[in-house]
Amino acid sequence: MNTLNKITVTDIKELFTVSSPRGRKEEIRNRKSYGLSFCAEGKITYEMGGKQAVSDEKHAVILPKGRSYSLYGNKSGIFPVINFDCKDFLCDEVISLPIQSSDTYIKDFEKMKALSLFEENRAKMMSVFYGILHRLSTESSVQNVILPAIKYIERNYQNPKLSNAELAEKCSISEVYFRKIFTETYKTTPKQFIVDIRINKAKQLLSDGFIKVGAVAGLCGFSNQYHFCRLFKEKTGLTPTEYAKQNRIYKI
Repeated sequence: MNTLNKITVTDIKELFTVSSPRGRKEEIRNRKSYGLSFCAEGKITYEMGGKQAVSDEKHAVILPKGRSYSLYGNKSGIFPVINFDCKDFLCDEVISLPIQSSDTYIKDFEKMKALSLFEENRAKMMSVFYGILHRLSTESSVQNVILPAIKYIERNYQNPKLSNAELAEKCSISEVYFRKIFTETYKTTPKQFIVDIRINKAKQLLSDGFIKVGAVAGLCGFSNQYHFCRLFKEKTGLTPTEYAKQNRIYKI
């Protein structure tokens, strides 16, 4: 499944609440859009291709577009649902996502329902939905462990002395375990993750065109200009000077 905080939502189709009784059995055929469902109370078990996924107060579910599945009501309850479409493929199976509590999500769902009454609120409603997706993307137990490191990187990526040991300390775990779960979660090493952020910041500064290459290197956390230029060309195929010339914005 694509990372939820990277998808581009193209439309929010429907917002509704399902009252699901215990013992309910249903077959869903060729679902017309993706769905995100939370549980205010109760429990539903989804089954698809021999795999099961649970929706309860500790699990949200993503429902796949264009696929068929069955569901069973284990316990009577209330299930808010957001039907939506997105630009790229999201998933082809029912995905159960662990969450700490459904309360905040349901409050945001109700906020979206109120906003949906007026067309001029569409941008604000989409903003609330993106907030839901971002929160979901960081809810897993492993991501929660390393979240302090991510927030620390956001504030301190310009520091050339930023180290794995320092980041692991922020998470109160060993450096070895930190590197392991970081790489498993983000599919890249902590060092490369920081380099990518620094390169992206350098692109912004070079496109603005107000700062010389040497100063850009220092502002982005590179220890020296040579190291910055080498990594920048490795990542972009251009030297910083070439990138600035091609991407500098001269007018609005």
